[in-house]
Amino acid sequence: MAMSYKVRFWEIRERPDRLKGFEVRWTVSGREKSESFLTKGLAESWRSKLMTAARDGEPFDTQSGLPASEIRALKQRTAWYVLARECIEQRWDRTPGNTRRTLADALATITPASVEPGAVYRVPRLLRRALYSWAFNKNAWNADARGEWQAALDWLQRHSLPVSELEEPDVLRRGLDALCRKVDGAAAAAKTVNRKRAAVNEVFGVAVECGYFAQNPLNGLRWTGPEVADEVDPDCVPNPAQVARLLAAVKALPGRGPHLYAFFGCMYYAAMRPAEVIHLQKSQCRLPTSGWGLLDLKGGVVTACKEWTDDGAGGRRRATRRAT
Repeated sequence: MAMSYKVRFWEIRERPDRLKGFEVRWTVSGREKSESFLTKGLAESWRSKLMTAARDGEPFDTQSGLPASEIRALKQRTAWYVLARECIEQRWDRTPGNTRRTLADALATITPASVEPGAVYRVPRLLRRALYSWAFNKNAWNADARGEWQAALDWLQRHSLPVSELEEPDVLRRGLDALCRKVDGAAAAAKTVNRKRAAVNEVFGVAVECGYFAQNPLNGLRWTGPEVADEVDPDCVPNPAQVARLLAAVKALPGRGPHLYAFFGCMYYAAMRPAEVIHLQKSQCRLPTSGWGLLDLKGGVVTACKEWTDDGAGGRRRATRRAT
C-alpha cells in the first residue's frame, strides 16, 4: 500500500445530468480521485472529512485516494477469522515449520473465543481441529475442508467478531483467558500459555502492518497469565551416583543399549539437547583416554510434522553457536 501526503482538493462540481449530481474531486500524489453524492450537503460533508484528515497530517492511499483512518475503518469491518487467515498467509513463506504450527495452535485457541456474546459451537473440539488442521495451515488449502470441518468453519465465519471489537479490553481478555484452557476446560501449562500469547501478539503486529489497527491492541492491556514455575524440585533430580548407575544399566541392555548409553550420557554430562546429540558426529568429539573431553557442537535437528513444512520433510538442520 503506497501512501502519500501530497493531497489537493477542488471545489465541489455540480453535474445536473447525473443522478448523483454533486462530485467531490481531489488528487493524491497527482492521481485524480472523485466521489459523487445525491445532495450537496453530503458532498460537502465528505470533502470536509477528507480535508480534516489532510490537515491532521494523515497519509492518503494513492490507489484508493482514502486517508489512513478511513482505510482502517473499512478494514475493521473484516471478521477476525478472516484477518487471522490473512496473517497466516502473509507470514507462511518466511516462517519455519514449528513456528507455523505454534501460530496455528494459538489462533485455533483464541479464535473460537472471539465470537459474538453467547455464541458457542456445539462441538468445540471439532471446531478447534478444523481451525488447526485446515483453516490455519496453508499447506492444507490445496484441498477443500472435509464436510464436518467446513460446517464448523461456516458457523465461525457467521459469528466471528469484526476486527474493531478486538480493540475492546474485555474482548481481548476473553480471548487471552481462552489461551489458559485446554479444549476440555482443564488449565493449560503456563509455558504453553506464554508461547501462545507471544504468537497472538505476533499476529496483531502483522495486523498493524496491514492497516487493521493503528497500534497493537495488546500494548497496555492489563492481563496476567499463569506464572511459570522455574524452581526445580531437588527430589526429582537424580544425583551423579544415581545417574552413573542408570547409565550403566542402559549400557548393559542388548541391542541399542550402548547407543542409548552414549545418547543419555551426552545429555547429562554435556548438557546437550536431544537434537544436538542426534546430529553429533565423531569428527566433533575430542575425547581423551581419561578425564573430560570436548564436543564441538555445530548444529542440531529440529523436528516439525511434515504437514507444516514446504517439502513434506519432518526435520531440518539448525546451527548452534555454543561448544561443550
